[in-house]
This record gives sequence, C-alpha cells and structure tokens, in this order.
Amino acid sequence: MASPLIRRSTLPTLLLLSLSPAALAQTGGDPPPPPAAAPPPAATEDANAKSEEPPPPIEISVVGTRLQQTSGSAHVVTTKQLQRFKYDDPHKILLGVPGVYVREEDGFGLRPNIGIRGAVSDRSKKITLMEDGVLLGPAPYSAPAAYYFPLIGRMDSVRVVKGPSAISYGPHTVGGAIDMTTAAIPSERRGMLDVSFGQYMLRKVHLRQGLADDKYGVLLEAVHLANDGFKELDGGGDTGFARTDVMMKGRYTFDPVGSVVNELELKIGYQNEGSNETYLGLSDEDFRATPYRRYGASRLDRMDWNRTQFQLTHRARFSPNLELTTTLYRHDLQRAWRKVNGFRGTSVANVLANPDDPRNALYYGVLTGTVSPSTDAETLMIGPNDRSFVSQGLQSTVSWRPKTGPISHRIEYGVRLHYDSIRRLHTQDGFLIEGGTPIPEGRPTETTADNNAYTHAISMYATDAATWGPLTLTAGARLESIRSVLENHLTGEQNLTIQQVVVPGAGLFLALPRDFGLLAGVHQGFSPVPPGQNDIVRPEKSWNYEAGVRWSPKRVRAEIIGFYSDYKNLTNLCSFSTGCVQENLDQQTDGGRARVLGFEAYAESEIKIRDNLALPGRLSWTYTDAQFTNSFPSADPIFGDVEAGDELPYVPRHQLAASVGVETPRWGVNVGCTYTSRMREVASQGDPAPGTATDDSFLLDASVNVRPLKWLTIYALGRNLLDNAYIASRRPYGARPGAPRWLQAGARVDF
Repeated sequence: MASPLIRRSTLPTLLLLSLSPAALAQTGGDPPPPPAAAPPPAATEDANAKSEEPPPPIEISVVGTRLQQTSGSAHVVTTKQLQRFKYDDPHKILLGVPGVYVREEDGFGLRPNIGIRGAVSDRSKKITLMEDGVLLGPAPYSAPAAYYFPLIGRMDSVRVVKGPSAISYGPHTVGGAIDMTTAAIPSERRGMLDVSFGQYMLRKVHLRQGLADDKYGVLLEAVHLANDGFKELDGGGDTGFARTDVMMKGRYTFDPVGSVVNELELKIGYQNEGSNETYLGLSDEDFRATPYRRYGASRLDRMDWNRTQFQLTHRARFSPNLELTTTLYRHDLQRAWRKVNGFRGTSVANVLANPDDPRNALYYGVLTGTVSPSTDAETLMIGPNDRSFVSQGLQSTVSWRPKTGPISHRIEYGVRLHYDSIRRLHTQDGFLIEGGTPIPEGRPTETTADNNAYTHAISMYATDAATWGPLTLTAGARLESIRSVLENHLTGEQNLTIQQVVVPGAGLFLALPRDFGLLAGVHQGFSPVPPGQNDIVRPEKSWNYEAGVRWSPKRVRAEIIGFYSDYKNLTNLCSFSTGCVQENLDQQTDGGRARVLGFEAYAESEIKIRDNLALPGRLSWTYTDAQFTNSFPSADPIFGDVEAGDELPYVPRHQLAASVGVETPRWGVNVGCTYTSRMREVASQGDPAPGTATDDSFLLDASVNVRPLKWLTIYALGRNLLDNAYIASRRPYGARPGAPRWLQAGARVDF
C-alpha cells in the first residue's frame, strides 16, 4: 500500500534558488580566483604531489571554499596525519574529529558504528558515507546499515563535513557526511611496498604502483590485512579475520592543452573478507574475570563477503572557472553471516544481562558449556543472514566561479540518479551445545526472512558560496525524491513508500584581523524512511544550528564551535546489531522530539621549528548533552520505554583526543591518546542502572619511525599501550571488549 509519507515540494523553487546567482553573474571584472575542485575528489590538493609532502590543511576546500573560510564545521585528516599512526581501524581515526562518536563492536572496526552530533551510530546508517565522492554503502537507501566499509589504510585522506555544507551530500543530512579519498594517479612512475607484522599473528601487505605521462596514467593498488584475533575461544580456535582489497585506476586526457580539457578515469575494485566474528558477548561477571574470553557456543560464527566496484568518471574543464564532472558507478556486494541468533525459548541478551536469575541460569549454563540442554527451549538457533546488494547510478556536478561586480561566487550544481536493492534470505537451524561445541539437532531449516527491497531516487542540490570582502555567505538546498518498494515473499505483501523533500541550508563566515573569523550556519536535517514500514512512521527531521570562532594562521588551525540540533522526529531502525528480536527486525521506531547541544573545541598545527624539525599536534574535545523531550513506548532495545529527559544512547558526554610528535627527515616520534566517557546503552536519566552503560576508556598509542635510507622507512606502532580492558558495548548480546595492547612493526619501501 502507498505510504502517506509523500511530501509535496516544488522543484521550481530549487531551480530558482540555484539559478538566481548564475543569472546575475558577469564575466567581466577582476581576474577570477583559481579554480576549486568539484567533489569528488574532496580536496584541492595537487593529485600529482608527493605523498610525503601533502599541502597544508589550509589549501583544502569544502564546497569551493578554503577550509579555514568555511561557514560550517569541516575537518580533513590528511595523508601525513594518516601515516603517523597507520591505523587500520577507522574508529581510531574518526575519534580525532570533533563531533564524531563511535560504538566499538569487534575491536577491529570491520563494521563501524559512527554517529555525528547525536545521530544514531548503529551501523553508521544516519550519516552519508562516500569513497571519492560516490556513495559506498551496500544499499544506501534500501538498507542504510553500512555492513561494508573500505580498508582505511589505503585512503589518502578522510573528510568529515558537518553543518550547512552537509546538504551537498545525501540522502542523510542530519549529522553530516564522511568522504574518503583514495590515492591519486601519480604524474610519474612511482610506487611503494609496505609490509608489517604484529601480535596475534597480524600480517599486512600494502602495494601501490603508478605510472603516467601527459595523456595517460595508471595506478594499481592491493592490500591484504589479517590476524588470528585477540579473543580466546573456549576450546581454542581462530577469532580473527582476513581482508583483501584490490583497486585499479586508469586515466586518459584527450588534449591536455586544448581549449576544453576532457579526461576519462576508470576505477575498478574487488574486496573480500572472511572473519570469524560473532554477535555473542559475555556476562558482566565473566567479562571482569576474563575480558577476552569467547564462549564456545559461537564457534560456528563467521562472516564472508565479496564486493565488486566500478566507476567511470568524465571531467571536462571548459575554462579555469567552469568544470563538469560526471560519474557512472555500480557496486555489488554478496554477504553471508552465520551466527548465534538466540535460544528457541528466550533471548540471549536477556540471559547474559541477568545470568543469576533462576529462569536464566540453565540457559547460561548451556551457553557456557557447563550444562547440557534438557528441553527444546534450550536449543540454540544458529544460521546465516544471506544478503545480496546492488548500488548503481549516475551523478554529475558542475563547479562554476563567476563574479557579480565585487562579489565572487563559487557555485555548485549536482544531480544524481540512483538505484539500489537488497535481497534478504535469513535461515537458521537448531543446535545442541554439548561440552561447549554446537551439535546440529537435525530438524528442518527455518526461514525467518525472505524479501526484496529496492529504491529509485533522484537527488539534486545547488549551493553558492558568495564572497564580498571579508564576508562569505553560503546558501543552498537539496532535493530528494525517493520511491521504495519492499516485497515480502513469506507473506506475499508488497509495500510502497514515496518521499519527496527539499532540504535548505545557509551559513556565513566573517574574516577578522589577525587570522580570526566568525562563523554561523543553519540547515535542515533529513533521513529517509527505509522500505517496508507502516503508514505511521515518518522521516527523521531536525533543524541544526551552529556558531563559532576560528583562528587559522599559517600551519595552525584552532576553533570552538557550538551546535544545537532540534529534532522534530528522531528515529532508529531496529536491527540485529542493536539486539532486535525477529518480530521487530527492520522496523523503524519514531522517537519524536529530541534535542542535542554541545560544543567542539579543536586545534591542529604543523609548526616547523626549523627546516629539518617539525612539531605536529592535534587536540579535539567534544561535549554533548543529548536527550529526548517527549515520552513514548518502544520495542527498540536501545530506546526502551522513554520518558522526557532521558538521555540518548551511545552519545558520550565528553570525548577527547590528542596527539603530539617530533619529526625530522630521518626519524619521527608521535604519541596519541583518546578518552571517551561512559555511554548509556539504553535511553535513561540519572545514574545508569548496572549493566546499562559502557565503561570510560582511556587509550594511549605511540608510533616511531626511522628513515635510514631515502627509500626505506622502518616503523613500530603500539595501540592501547596501558592495556586497558573496558566494555565497549553490550550490543547485541552481552559485554564486548575493545582491543587489548597491540604491538606492530614494519617497513615501507618507496620506488
């Protein structure tokens, strides 16, 4: 049946907004400023620059505006910053960006849970994730949970955009967007090989080779990352993973010196993973005794997936001030995760939350292998969630820099035609736990879900960053028109949802003397309803405000920004990863009104004491107060029955990240730390009840590198050097640890 989610919006309004500055633009006047990069890629860094000497952060642009002049909060983790600690866990990188929260799950960051400014972090489904400016989720509209995330170690930079600039990226604009940029094709023959080994049989090989001339260029890149895992499975066994990522880029420029420069770039990739991962955690008592234990009942749990990637991009530069970028893309992902789903008679989450309850004691004994099952209810249900995804589309962006008298414009128009789909087939079988080992009970396989969901979406946006003297005013809007269908093969039902919305945003930046500046912005947040919902649910919507002050002299950036998000409707999609039971799976909960307020303090520097001595440093602190402002009942495990004033789950009150280093051409030392205050795991107020909040965590990391030869770098890395054991999450079933102390050493050869 058709959902009443249809929202009438006027496309002419968006077109008028986007065309109005263009209609007034004049070609005369002063010489235009140098052109800005059109996203993708996300930065104005010279694609042919040596990775060892990336441009300083001041040269990076957001919506055509240099980073220090943006009217909103935006941060770029550069190549040099990524190389200092060589993190393979994206959580570790994003914790250094203010306003970004994470919920750890497996200790590796295989399937990140990322939230921005209070947006629900589960499976990063409330933020827009991109690689080279293209949506990277398996099915961003039909199934927004990001069960795929690229290997962060092969990225050249990571850009996080919040505030009004977020309307350039969709469909989710509530929190913001994250765009990861892969290595550019070099301007000459160049390559590198990076090999490292570490504890828990960690092994990593990263190879990159590029060559080019004036007309063509090719880049080949391959990464293999694996380990045997840090969790100790009862009875022994591998709890690690292996991932492989291969990418090829090819570029051809038709006439490099012609009046119109046309360039084609092809990007293809293949990624796969095999991980012995589980949703099963521990009881709190077991965690405090042996935090890295894993129950033998999860011995069969394993995730396998394969993904292919295709992108063809055409760039046409008509003049230094006008550029058109068009990308055709398709991504396919097939995955199957065999895992513990629950007991036939009760929820595993309930058992581990209260193992001493007489009703749960027998189940707990079966789960830990100390008691043999005696009734049908104690049968453990294990089975694969088999899913296939397709994401494909065509997107085009125009970047134009005209002048209107004394006003300089940086205009961007974008349009995207997108289709994605998901095919779900979930089955399970009963197993009897004998001596900690699952034994099949022999009954027929049960099918718990069999459905298809697909979405057709058209999105458009237009922005204009207009500068008049010290004042830069950015205004724009985004249109999302979405048609989604879910076909349930178990019930024979079909559900149609149509949504259409215009999302506006505006911001300003005022440059002051001595490299100071003031900024402020407002935009509407939107997150669409996924397929298969009933007629009552509504999209997530909010109005988001921010204001702050920025100081950005050469090689230094410091800012304090306050933010306030007024949610008209805060939502969450119930999923296995939050502990959802089968009957509520993939159903949206509307939480109604909520407010999120806080501030972000950030400073970074690349100060050079002298030509051969630098002192890099970064400091990030986020304070957040997030709570519901209405009451409602809910079957969602992370919401529960909410009372007005309850704080949002998985939003830390305080989050701090800092790093400092000493670097010379021959050696470098960097030390970093992160602190995250406890997070509620269910909406509540006052002191959290036992077992309903994560632990505070303080993690200390360090890296050392030596360059004995121009082409050779030897390095050593240490994670969680204090070896702190902490509960990172209890979702979906029981207490789960962050990674323990982890030492790693390697060498990089440049050629």
